[in-house]
Amino acid sequence: MPVSSSPPDPKPLTARRDLLAACAALCAAGVAVFSNSFSGPFIFDDLLSIPQNPTIRHLVTALSPPGGGVTVTGRPVLNLSFAINYALSGDQVWSYHALNLLIHLATGLLLFGIVRRTLARLEAGGRVPATLAGRATSVAFASALLWIVHPLQTESVTYLVQRAESLMGLLYLLTLYAFIRGADARRSLPWYVLAVGACLLGMGAKEVMVSAPVLVLLYDRTFLAGSFSEAWRRRHRIHLCLAATWLPLAALVLHAADRGGSAGFGVGVSEAAYVATQFQAVAHYLWLAVWPHPLIVDYGTQWVRSVADVLPYAVVVIALVAGTAVALVRKPALGFLGAWFFAILAPTSLVPIVRQTLAEHRMYLALAPVTVLIAVAAYRWLGRRALWAAVVAAVALGSLTLARNADYRSSESIWRDTVRKRPENPYAHNNYGNLLAAAGREQAALAQYDAAIRLDPTFADPLYNAGKTLARLGRPNEAIARFEAALKLNPSMPDAETELGIALVAVGRETEAVAHFRRALALDPHYVDAHNQLGIALARAGRVAAAATEFEAALAASPNRADLHNNLGNVLRMQGRLTDAIGQYQEATQDDPDFVPAHLSLGNAYRDSNRMADAVAQYEQALRIDPNLPEARNNLGIVLLMSGRTDRAIREFEAALRVDPNLAQVHLNLALALQSAGRAAEAQAQFEAARRLGATLPPGTE
Repeated sequence: MPVSSSPPDPKPLTARRDLLAACAALCAAGVAVFSNSFSGPFIFDDLLSIPQNPTIRHLVTALSPPGGGVTVTGRPVLNLSFAINYALSGDQVWSYHALNLLIHLATGLLLFGIVRRTLARLEAGGRVPATLAGRATSVAFASALLWIVHPLQTESVTYLVQRAESLMGLLYLLTLYAFIRGADARRSLPWYVLAVGACLLGMGAKEVMVSAPVLVLLYDRTFLAGSFSEAWRRRHRIHLCLAATWLPLAALVLHAADRGGSAGFGVGVSEAAYVATQFQAVAHYLWLAVWPHPLIVDYGTQWVRSVADVLPYAVVVIALVAGTAVALVRKPALGFLGAWFFAILAPTSLVPIVRQTLAEHRMYLALAPVTVLIAVAAYRWLGRRALWAAVVAAVALGSLTLARNADYRSSESIWRDTVRKRPENPYAHNNYGNLLAAAGREQAALAQYDAAIRLDPTFADPLYNAGKTLARLGRPNEAIARFEAALKLNPSMPDAETELGIALVAVGRETEAVAHFRRALALDPHYVDAHNQLGIALARAGRVAAAATEFEAALAASPNRADLHNNLGNVLRMQGRLTDAIGQYQEATQDDPDFVPAHLSLGNAYRDSNRMADAVAQYEQALRIDPNLPEARNNLGIVLLMSGRTDRAIREFEAALRVDPNLAQVHLNLALALQSAGRAAEAQAQFEAARRLGATLPPGTE
C-alpha cells in the first residue's frame, strides 16, 4: 500500500482546538462573574425548600417533596438535587452554590453546541448570508457568552431555590441537543434515549418543561425535515416518546393540587386580569434583556388597572407574536427564535400564579433566543468586529452580574435593596421587617410592617409580625390588637392564634388564651407550639393532668425538644411523680446539654428527692453554661445550706446578689445562712434588706 508523503490536514485539529478553547473561555467567564456568589445565605423561599425541608435529609425520601406550594412541591427531580447537596454539605451553602453554577455552565455549553450545530447545518445547505459563512463557532460563542454572564441570570444561579429554573433549562436544552445529535448520528438510538430521559427528568424539575416536545418538533420542521409532515414521517417515534413525558408531568401537577393553591385556574385570581398583566411582564422582560436595571428579586403582586395601562404593552407583545407566526412561514429560522422565547414564557404567562405576576427568573431560558438573535444581527452588521463587541458587552454585563451578586450577600441586603427599588411592594416591606426584627431592631421593623399595612390593608402577615414584635417589646395590649386584626383578615392562622394566646396570658386573660390555643389546634392538630402553650396555661390554672396531656402531644410530634421535656417534667413534679419528672429532665439535658432550665429543674427534683450531691452537680453545670445566673446560685446555696456547707452557701448567695442586688428571696436566704453561721449582725442587715424588697420574714426575725 503506498504511503502518502503529504502532511496531514490540520483543519480538523485546529477546529477541535478552537472548540475546546471556546468552551474553556465560556466556563471561565461564568466562574468569574459568579465567583462572589458562593457565600450568599439561604433567603426567602430557600428556607422552606432547603433548610426546613425534612424530605431532603435522606435520598430515599427526596422523591416525595413536601406539599403546600413551596418551590419543590411537585418537583421531585429538583428536590432530589437538593438532597444530594444536603448529603454533601448539610446546611452549608457552598455545595448548593457550586451545583447551581455547574448547572448554569453546562446549560451555557449546551446553548453553544445547539447554536453552532444549527448554523453549521444552515451553512452547509447554503441558507446563511455571506457575513455568517464560516462563523458558526464564533456566533455560537457570542450567543452563549452573553447568555452566561447576563445579570438577569443571577436570580436563577445565585438565588439557590431558583435552581428550579436553571435545572429545567439544562434538561430542556439537553433534550434539544441530544435530539439534534441523534438526527445527525449513524446510531441515533443512544442520543434519542438521552433526549427522552432528559425530557422526563425536566418534567420533574419544573412545569415549564411542558413545551420541550413541541419545540423539538418545531426544530425538526424548521432545520431538519423542512415540514411537519416530513418531520413526523422520519422521526414520529422519537416525537411520540417525547410527548409521552407529558403523562408523568400531568400526574405531578395533579398530585401537587395547584401547588398548594399558589398556581393554576380557580385559585382566586382572575385569569383575564393575570393574562392582561403578562403583556406588561413580557415587555418588561425584553427591556431587562437589553437594559438589565433595576433588577428586583420580588416585584410583589401587580395588576394592570385599565385598558389604557395594558394597551402599549399589548401592542408590542401581540406584534411580536404575530411577527413570530409570519416568520415561521417566511423566515423559519427567525420564527423559531420567537417561538422559543414564547414557548418558555407561555406556561407562566397563561397559568395564573397567585403571588408573583412578574419574576426575573422566568427569563432564564427565554433569554437564550434573545442573545442568539443579538449575536446573529451583530455578525451581519459588524462582521469580524462583532466578536470584540460581544466581549466588550460581556465585560459590561459581567460587572453588573458581580454587583448584583453582592445584593445577595445577606437576607437583609437583598430585602433592603428590594424595598429601595420597589417601595410599593408590601411583601418586601414585610420580609425586610422580619429581618430587622430578628436582628433586634424592633422599632425599624415596626416601621416596615406599618408601611406594608398602609400599602395593603388586607395583608394579614405584617399585622401578625407587628404583633410578635410588640409582644417582644413588652407591649402585650398593642400586640393583642394586631393579632386580632390579622385573624379578622385571615382566620386560618394557627400561629397567630397561638401568639394571641401568649399575649393574653401576659395580661392575665388566661381563660381567653386557652380558647385561642384550642382554636390553633383545631386549625392544625399537630402544631407543637400550640400544644406547648396550652399546656403552660393549663398548668398555671392548676389543671396539671390536662397540661401533661398537652405536653405529651407536643412531644409526640417533636420528641427531641428539650423545652417540652422540661415542661412535662415540671407538671409531673407538681403531681408528686418525682421519678417520672427526673426522667423527663434527663431527656431534656440529653436533647440539649446547654439548656439551662432543664439543669435547674433536674437539680430541684434531685433536691426534692434528697439527692443533694446530684442536685449540686446540676446547679454547677447550669453555672458552667451561664456563670451569671442568680437562680442557679440561689438554688445551689440552698442545697449547700441544707447539706451543712454553710460557708460555701453564703458565697453563692453573695455571688447571686452581685449579679442582681434586688432579689428579696436571696437576701433572706443569705440572712438565714449568716444566722446559721453565728454572724448575727450581718444576718440582721440581710433581713432588713429582704424586708425592704418585700420578702415575708420568718417568725422571730423581725
